[in-house]
Amino acid sequence: MWNQIYNPLGNAALSTIAAAVPVVTLLVLIASGKVKAHIAAIVAVIVTNLITIFIFTMPPNMSIRATVLGIVTGFFPIGWIVLNVIFLYQVTVSTGRFELLKRAVGGVTEDRRLQLLLVAFSFGAFFEGASGFGTPVAITGAVLIGLGFSPLAASGLSLIANTAPVAYGALGTPILGLASVTGLDPYILGAMVGRQLPVFSLIVPFWVVWAFAGWKGMKDVWPAVLVTGISFAVPQFLISNFINPWIVDIGASLISMGALILFLRVWQPKQLWLSPALRSRDESAATMTTAKPLDRTPLTQAELWSALLPWIIVCIIMLIWGNGSFKTWANSIFTWNYPVPELDKMINKMPPVAAKPTPEGAVFSFTYLTFTGTGMLIAAIISGFLMGVGPGKLIAEYGRTIRLCSISLITISAMLAIGTLTRLSGVDATLGLAFAATGVLYPFFGTLLGWLGVALTGSDTASNVLFGNLQRITSQQLGLSPILMAAANSSGGVMGKMIDAQSIVVASTATNWYGHESSILRYVFLHSIVLACLVGIFVTLQAYVYPFTAMVLK
Repeated sequence: MWNQIYNPLGNAALSTIAAAVPVVTLLVLIASGKVKAHIAAIVAVIVTNLITIFIFTMPPNMSIRATVLGIVTGFFPIGWIVLNVIFLYQVTVSTGRFELLKRAVGGVTEDRRLQLLLVAFSFGAFFEGASGFGTPVAITGAVLIGLGFSPLAASGLSLIANTAPVAYGALGTPILGLASVTGLDPYILGAMVGRQLPVFSLIVPFWVVWAFAGWKGMKDVWPAVLVTGISFAVPQFLISNFINPWIVDIGASLISMGALILFLRVWQPKQLWLSPALRSRDESAATMTTAKPLDRTPLTQAELWSALLPWIIVCIIMLIWGNGSFKTWANSIFTWNYPVPELDKMINKMPPVAAKPTPEGAVFSFTYLTFTGTGMLIAAIISGFLMGVGPGKLIAEYGRTIRLCSISLITISAMLAIGTLTRLSGVDATLGLAFAATGVLYPFFGTLLGWLGVALTGSDTASNVLFGNLQRITSQQLGLSPILMAAANSSGGVMGKMIDAQSIVVASTATNWYGHESSILRYVFLHSIVLACLVGIFVTLQAYVYPFTAMVLK
């Protein structure tokens, strides 16, 4: 057995600096624009191993095994999702169905700002609720680039929009993970998150349109933005507090999409915004997607259903794949669990991160049928057959998709290797303890701890599992509500989703903008920090200031 050490240098500040080296290395290399994302990720993996072995005293064989586990986990399930989402997109493009989808969206509105609301926010929230784990950004990024948005707009704005729904993603998986490590009731945790995030569900649509079109551009469509935000935020609060945390995103997103489409039948902006470009010094004229004249011919009923057919199939499959009963049945039959030798339950998580020495699991669970990517592959194959694509053409298209995504899959696997290694070595717990030492300011910095967790791991679920118990222990020591701070970990974490390297690579893959991950990171970084700080301020008000304190569940 090896016990995690959280202050290996005997000085909290120095140990924290050492723990920050891996993630800082990764982000600096990507942000520099001089190093390709996959090279940056590989370098960061090497640096992380050196830090864990020589400073945090993790045995080398454990460090290497944890790295390999992370690489495999990176492909299954995350890379598997990206590969099959892009495959579906390629099939719809090759059959001409994507052109029909563009006309269908254009039939609702030609205004780029409103298309952004409909696709990136409302449509993306549905896929976050149904499947999560990178699916929304992959799909909305691909749709926006197909609609003519510039690569930076399609990537960066999809990332910003995919924030407020994340805490309830994949049918409430982050809440379930949070409950499992804290011992708190998932219904109460989901309700508490539902008293934090609706404020930001109202803000984010305004924020996305402002980031794209500026203040005046946003102001000109504020009625539609308000309808989108309210029609998502109110159901998000009601469903999470009075029904359950599992169907929050699906219910709120469907209501939001319906409300926006109905509103746009009676209201359109005086001046249409037809330019899809979001200027960037990294986008040359060659990489910019120019606005093409929209085919104004109304779609026939048959054409409309043909355009929507692949996405209807995806929605149905994702709802089945996200259903707990289906997962339980399928995993009981189609699962292969591989406990990693000399790693699984050979590492103890220690106090104060855990209440007592707790063995860390290191099991690769190959639940191949219930992987979201498998559902997406099945949806793509069914859609292909229904659209008249033969088996030979589907196989050829899949081969092209593998070549298209190969570098991104390597990058994603390396990112997950870093996340797995920092978790098992206790490096990320050292960073968490630094946040936990902030005393009266803990509600603010505890919220940022959730943000850090998602930035490190790429997942609100993983962040909740990583830091959820630390939030509970620290809040009890400080006399704060453990429900408040556990929920804040998830609510703050959603704002880290847009800057985690894994999501950025997914976005660059979906928009076919490889090698420009640095541009995306630089664009979204400030948005992520500011929004996370706003969540932290709101949680601090809930902790100390009436009437916000009345919102806190006991």
